[in-house]
Amino acid sequence: MKKVISANQAVSYAVLAAKAQVIAAYPITPQSSIVEMLSGFCATGALQAKFINVESEHSAMAACISASVMGARTFTATSSQGLALMHELLHYASGLRLPIVMANVNRALASPFNLKADLSDSLSQRDTGWLQFYCESGQEVFDTIIQSYRISEKLLLPVMVNLEGFILSHTYEIVDLPEQSQIDLFLPPAPARECLDVDNPCMFGSTTDYYINFRYKMHQDMEEAKTFCSEIDAEFKKVFGRDYGLVSTYLCEDADLILVTAGTIAGTCRVVADRCRAKGMKVGVLRVRMFRPFPGKQICEPLRKAKKVAVIDRDFSPGCGGIFAQEVKASLQGINCGLPVYEFIAGLGGKDVTDKDIELIIEQTHKMPNRGESTWIGLLK
Repeated sequence: MKKVISANQAVSYAVLAAKAQVIAAYPITPQSSIVEMLSGFCATGALQAKFINVESEHSAMAACISASVMGARTFTATSSQGLALMHELLHYASGLRLPIVMANVNRALASPFNLKADLSDSLSQRDTGWLQFYCESGQEVFDTIIQSYRISEKLLLPVMVNLEGFILSHTYEIVDLPEQSQIDLFLPPAPARECLDVDNPCMFGSTTDYYINFRYKMHQDMEEAKTFCSEIDAEFKKVFGRDYGLVSTYLCEDADLILVTAGTIAGTCRVVADRCRAKGMKVGVLRVRMFRPFPGKQICEPLRKAKKVAVIDRDFSPGCGGIFAQEVKASLQGINCGLPVYEFIAGLGGKDVTDKDIELIIEQTHKMPNRGESTWIGLLK
């Protein structure tokens, strides 16, 4: 069944299709409509789940942790400052190896105050032990939520699905909502795992001198996630006819210059790449879908034949630069290929990244002899 819906609604329909059992959330713009719709599903009985109204995002994650420890399939959604307020408990969720799925509607962090898209909120949580996906369309949002439950319940690691505020969250487009029978075949009830049981008391997250062992095991399973997520994506394609990969490439095979980015900027980059090809300029586009664990090998392979790489970040780490750019540089340094990487900061606070901006980035990349500091695109004069 196809519906014209927003990406926020796509999240809600996906959680309905996944048959989540416990939902805990606190409203925050531009996420609020996700949990409003889910509360309606619960109120009408369309979704047989416990909806918990909490007093903060910190409490929302605490409730999800408690429900997940009891074995329930759980979900929450947040944005920006709400995600920042969850920070302490994100570590608990991953450390306890709980398969929680969360949608984060990317929004700039204060101050100054801004309600629009900026990936810095989720990227500032990159070391919390959560898998992170960055989506480009409402369809991808729906499909990634469904995939995330399979991934998290196998690896016992929480998953964060990110979508840009307003650019995706409030934009309506056609989304294919598969039949529930198809979803059920792909996503059966969660497999049995160690949970709290009043008849068999045990302790979760107790003090231990073996802390380093637990962290090492988490890292091993994060590395395994790259292979497993690819397998789930391939299985998803067999059932539903769509796949996304850990990264996606466009015209990269013979490209001299490859634009690397994440989220919705990739679509504009592909349009500009087509224009460049018509002029005889070999430009390709690589979109990073999975950020944690970072798929360095999958990113480096398409880049190796290029002459230059321009990374466009809708985020910024003060005193460091674009976060995706730093990760790409580190991965390329690991294979010692000497490929020049140029950093561009664009679209912070939801500022439009236009085709003209992308053309300027390509022009500057061709001209720049060095690759030191970040170049800022779209500054208000």
